[in-house]
Amino acid sequence: MTRPPLTALLIADDKPGHYHQAEGVITAVGRLRPVTTVRLEVRRRFIVPTRTLLQLVNRGASPYLVLRLGFGIRADELPKADLVVSAGGETLAANAAAAKALGAPNIFCGRLRQLSPEHVRLVLVSLERFAQLPNHLLTLPPSPFDVARLPANGHGRAQRPGPGNPPARVGVLIGGNSGTFRYEARDWHRLTTFLRAAHRAHGTRWLATTSRRSDSVIARALAEMADEPDAGIEQFIDYRTAGAGTVASILSAADAILCTDDSSSMLTEAVGACLPVVAVSPEACTLESREAEYRRMLAAEGWYRALPLTQLTPETFLAALGEITPRSRSQLEELAAAVGGCLPELFATP
Repeated sequence: MTRPPLTALLIADDKPGHYHQAEGVITAVGRLRPVTTVRLEVRRRFIVPTRTLLQLVNRGASPYLVLRLGFGIRADELPKADLVVSAGGETLAANAAAAKALGAPNIFCGRLRQLSPEHVRLVLVSLERFAQLPNHLLTLPPSPFDVARLPANGHGRAQRPGPGNPPARVGVLIGGNSGTFRYEARDWHRLTTFLRAAHRAHGTRWLATTSRRSDSVIARALAEMADEPDAGIEQFIDYRTAGAGTVASILSAADAILCTDDSSSMLTEAVGACLPVVAVSPEACTLESREAEYRRMLAAEGWYRALPLTQLTPETFLAALGEITPRSRSQLEELAAAVGGCLPELFATP
């Protein structure tokens, strides 16, 4: 007998890098059992700090109090759900409270901060030092992009891109200022100079997109290049007009990815799509310890290489690609198997 679809409550903030992870979890769950998603966008009330809400959860406060005080949500009006999923610290207290109110298991992507592990059934983390904590599972941050269903426009090449085998199409994922990353006009000039040079040298064509944090300097430069017949820009998606959700079309068509190193979410989506990823960084940048640790893991696995923009040339780009062995198995397949083992009650045959 086929079990009826699960209902997953996706608790979302306003950051695509967070809610895409939750969407990735639900996509993986859908490989084991049909699933219907109900989306609940939450905004923490400014006067109630996240730390206070997590302390309330730890002390056993009513989920009705936590949801009403922190988010202005009535717990008795929550949609019925079999599973609660979210990512991002601003959703953590709402995730735990909603799961308790609904009597449903919950999954959270990221660190629990001050929250006790018993309040989250499964915590997905990307750093090994958290893997041994209770209810924690080590995995790449989930991505909703299903590699198995993407057109094979390069993923199945017998010879990987590198020296002697330049990629035909490369996705260019542009982030922006974040934390200690600061892009100046000269950084963007180095990038666009490289794009032109690599197209002239090897015929590589670029599928480029900006993102929420990209500044107008690079957006304008790429838009102008897209109008030049010899600049090599095959496609340019401007976030300012297109909005979120544009990366999937690029991942489905690219043979490799050139990504700014400020965005862990873009790096993860590209790595998870089984593509070789070269990341570039400006002169003014310093990764915080967790971010640096995550990139060391990606590099150690052979999925990613990093270059300063000051060293980016057609030759160094191809050399970096040649050092990469992309993932060969869909991240969603791996995550589905892991979630099925951790939450067997949701998938057992009746």
